[in-house]
Amino acid sequence: MEVSENERGGTAEEASQDSGGRDDHMNQEVKIHQLLLKSRFQTLKKQEADLFFVPAYVKCVRIIGGLNDKEINQTYVKVLSQMPYFRYSGGRDHIFVFPSGSGAHLFRSWEKFLNRSIILTPEGDRTDKRDTSAFNTWKDIIIPGNVDGGMTTFHGTTIVQPLPLSKRKYLANFLGRAQGKVGRLQLGELAKQYPDKLESPELKFTGPDKLGRTEYFNHLRNAKFCLAPRGESSWTLRFYEAYFVECVPVILSDQIELPFQNVIDYTQISIKWPSTRIGTQLLEYLESIPNEVIEGMLARGRQVRCLWVYAPETEPCSAMVGIMWELQSKVRQFHQSAETFWLHNGKIVNRDLAEFQNWRTPVPLP
Repeated sequence: MEVSENERGGTAEEASQDSGGRDDHMNQEVKIHQLLLKSRFQTLKKQEADLFFVPAYVKCVRIIGGLNDKEINQTYVKVLSQMPYFRYSGGRDHIFVFPSGSGAHLFRSWEKFLNRSIILTPEGDRTDKRDTSAFNTWKDIIIPGNVDGGMTTFHGTTIVQPLPLSKRKYLANFLGRAQGKVGRLQLGELAKQYPDKLESPELKFTGPDKLGRTEYFNHLRNAKFCLAPRGESSWTLRFYEAYFVECVPVILSDQIELPFQNVIDYTQISIKWPSTRIGTQLLEYLESIPNEVIEGMLARGRQVRCLWVYAPETEPCSAMVGIMWELQSKVRQFHQSAETFWLHNGKIVNRDLAEFQNWRTPVPLP
């Protein structure tokens, strides 16, 4: 499989600098680009490529305020019109990364132009705020959230080490803001009822009392189970973080989609509990699970958590290895669109019978 980098709006290094160099939890669009630039699967010869990666950095631009939504949409359409290979296949072999809960909705015209393209996103559902979800399970790929690099290093010591189960103060915890979400508010009330079992403190992530990353992970590692309710969207970074403090994640988000389901059996490494049944019954259930069963789940989690780490291909197991597995299944021998035609001699032409190599930009979009 060969992947080519398509039209660029800026370099990976520039985007990293614009985001302040942070290891932001939505920084996958930059990390994936940087790793692909160094990949053995990359080719600069577009005619040899099986797939095309489009580094658009929509979320980065949105965060730093470079463009508003209307300008983002106009820029996207303009860039796509400069890409003959996008018209050739109707976008079927083009890859876009949308790392936040908003997904492809950051590009207002995604339904019209990217409905055939491969979207990489940690988010599988937005139907709570949109009429339609931008995620299609048949063509798109769920990717892991971007866990703090201080916890995911393959070499050296992480900023926080897991505690033995016997040393943990709480049965379960939820660390996050309520955000007015029913499940999160219910957990806050449950923690007030059972403060010795469930930790759910009022955390501040901004301002002078902001919780530092070491403090955050120290809290997270102090329970046997890490509760992961939905927030603004169905996915939550807490699910991935739990594996690095060796705390069993308990998913309380009914619509969540998880990555690499072709190789991971999530029943062996996590628990998914109905979000409509958050209450005393949940704590009683978790309390009934023996420590030896928890230890087994944690051990199996250690074996697969490398798939949550955005690391170079020199590592035998990483998020990029998982993404490449998924992309391999998307490779086609033949590409076409409603605006692509071919002749008896194999030549590809457009409606005006102009051969592909003579197509001029901007091209009409499919």
